[in-house]
Amino acid sequence: MTAADTLIYLDHAATTPMRREAVEVMLPFLTERFANPSGSHRFARSVRQVVDEARDVVAEAVGCQPGEVVFTGCGTESDNAAIMGVLQRSGGIGVCAAAEHHAVLHPIEHSGGRVVPVDSAALIDLDLLAAALDETVSVVSVMAVNNEVGSITPIGDVEAVVRRHAPNALLHTDAVQAPCWLDLRGITSHVDLLALSAHKFGGPKGTGVLVVRQGTSLEPLLQGGGQERDRRSGTHNVAGIVAMAEALRLTDIERVADTSESKGFATDWSTTCSPNSTTSSRPSIDRSRWPVRRTSASPASRVRRCSISSMKPAFVHLLHLHVRAGRWSRHTFSQRWASTSGTRSVRFG
Repeated sequence: MTAADTLIYLDHAATTPMRREAVEVMLPFLTERFANPSGSHRFARSVRQVVDEARDVVAEAVGCQPGEVVFTGCGTESDNAAIMGVLQRSGGIGVCAAAEHHAVLHPIEHSGGRVVPVDSAALIDLDLLAAALDETVSVVSVMAVNNEVGSITPIGDVEAVVRRHAPNALLHTDAVQAPCWLDLRGITSHVDLLALSAHKFGGPKGTGVLVVRQGTSLEPLLQGGGQERDRRSGTHNVAGIVAMAEALRLTDIERVADTSESKGFATDWSTTCSPNSTTSSRPSIDRSRWPVRRTSASPASRVRRCSISSMKPAFVHLLHLHVRAGRWSRHTFSQRWASTSGTRSVRFG
């Protein structure tokens, strides 16, 4: 019995394995369909059409217009493009929460911005956020789901504070951890800028999205060929874009069922950890745009999809599962409480 047979991967908050469907749809664009979509010949036009179709898929899942979707190289680039793009275009300063990912925290700090403390659940203190806002603030960034402890920001409440105390500021959210657990449409409606990363929901590494709502003006982080309507120059990673769109489409379809399963996993060991457990039926998958083969998930793969981000706010359950004689059993269970008041971020060693 190998280590792969006995150890279960639970660090999906860091990265996820690629979905088989995402791998399948990207393979043709790594082999015979290799044309540059920025070209003017027939081969390029056919590939550019695929990029546009992928943009439509992402826009549907996120809840925005296709023209508001900007393809990037990763979540870090999306965060930096949003924050530095606003600061370089509009001036002013940025404000963020102390528990933000470093892709947000460092640009804010290095540009002389303000960092607002968080509470014991790693959620931004709204009263302190209000106190940090004034007419000099041009961008505010608050993550949708914390990447360390999984706490969910009430982004609508954050929007209300920002619109009231800094009406000219743009609101950005790092939603990298959100797609598997939250309907992105309910987040996008409250913000001006939203960042995603494909490898957090079964897509490939090296591909991301920045949603730039209509009327939002950014200075491009990258200058060059003018791709993405001059908002992000650079040759499109067509294979990565297509795979990301497929992964996000399936994640959006399966989110309700998967969230229900992971809640049961956290609260009912005897049922969810059994190889004979049953789950609610999944919605049927529309294959009209991305014709790929879908296989049913085994109990093992359902457990593997459980992310630390699915656990309750303010603590992380550290779970070590192993398989003995074909049965799931709990190896150890411990609970750690996070206290982030006055600190920059939450870390568990």
